[in-house]
Amino acid sequence: MILAANLKCNHTRASFEQYAKALEEGLAGGISREDEILVFPPASAFCARVKNFTQGAQNFYPAAHGSFTGEIGGDMLAEFDVKTVLIGHSERRAILGESAELIREKFSFAAARGWRIVFCVGEDEAAFAQNCSEEFVAAQLEGIDLKYRNLILAYEPVWAIGTGRSAQCEQIEKMLRSLRTKSSAPLLYGGSVNAENIAKICAIKGCDGVLVGTASWDASKFLELIRVVSHRYTSLP
Repeated sequence: MILAANLKCNHTRASFEQYAKALEEGLAGGISREDEILVFPPASAFCARVKNFTQGAQNFYPAAHGSFTGEIGGDMLAEFDVKTVLIGHSERRAILGESAELIREKFSFAAARGWRIVFCVGEDEAAFAQNCSEEFVAAQLEGIDLKYRNLILAYEPVWAIGTGRSAQCEQIEKMLRSLRTKSSAPLLYGGSVNAENIAKICAIKGCDGVLVGTASWDASKFLELIRVVSHRYTSLP
């Protein structure tokens, strides 16, 4: 099971140090080899070393370095040994204006370096209302190497992100089944995942884990989610 935390634009360097410490202590000695914890903090909050979870980048520019004001290049990620990245999150697409072309460039850059890619897809409310979710997501996957060996696909319906409206299990299973016909990559669900629904979501056939937003911003709450779906953890507080 993959449990990923997207901290978004939250946590300073000091507060993430405390978050990482709490998570490290909570997972120490109890993590199963079958499970994996990913955490995506803001780049300004990266920790130099983590042991019991993998630290990833929410964003990067597809270049090692250069004249790209305000961006984060591959060299900066390498300094923190970050080799796991989010690409295609709906907030990057809609709020920050990332085009399909830029997203493909980011994918190619990351894949050329062998990075682990969590590639996010998901329909907006209009597509969902028109029953066009599968077509919408298929368009987002155009030009993406779905056979890339270090790929994880995260289905996050835009209308469910941060709204408290998680998709129904039947809807999630249908979309994951569609994605499975396109790729053998692990499949995650994201969109208002919380302590009340995570067990049902992770029990869905074809679901390999979750990408959690708001409910993961506090380390103790994220540990609670981990505890709910993995009885294999033995030392969680």
